[in-house]
Amino acid sequence: MAMNDGVTEELFGAYHFLLEITGITQDSKTIVGGFKSVSGMDSETEIVEFKQGNDMIVRKKPGRTTYANITLERGYTATDDLFEWRKNIEDGKIDRRSGSIVILDQDGTTEVARYNFYEAWPCKWFVPDMSGDSSAMAIEKVELAVEKVERA
Repeated sequence: MAMNDGVTEELFGAYHFLLEITGITQDSKTIVGGFKSVSGMDSETEIVEFKQGNDMIVRKKPGRTTYANITLERGYTATDDLFEWRKNIEDGKIDRRSGSIVILDQDGTTEVARYNFYEAWPCKWFVPDMSGDSSAMAIEKVELAVEKVERA
């Protein structure tokens, strides 16, 4: 039996991350910063049930895998890079892009994990809610439909 020498596994904060999306600006790969949250990096594989002959047990095997939409939230700014991408879709232009969510170490610079997403396009746009009696930050949201997510 292995002994634990008092060393614990390093845990990483959910607040140290970067978002990369190809083609958002003039560079081929640009970090789109200032995001409050990224959610929905989920995958699910359907279960295919079947029976063999007179077997009384229902067998299960993996079917097709689907990936949830990714939701991005950030403080509202004058930057319109994501909105222009959304506008392309609204105008009927197919504009699919790839990107990554990069998890960083406690120092905020060292990459510890990378989740790549492929064939993404903005399927929903949420304009910030406004209220004259609030001092909260205006938050815009964009939802990306993706075809595949993988850990690199």
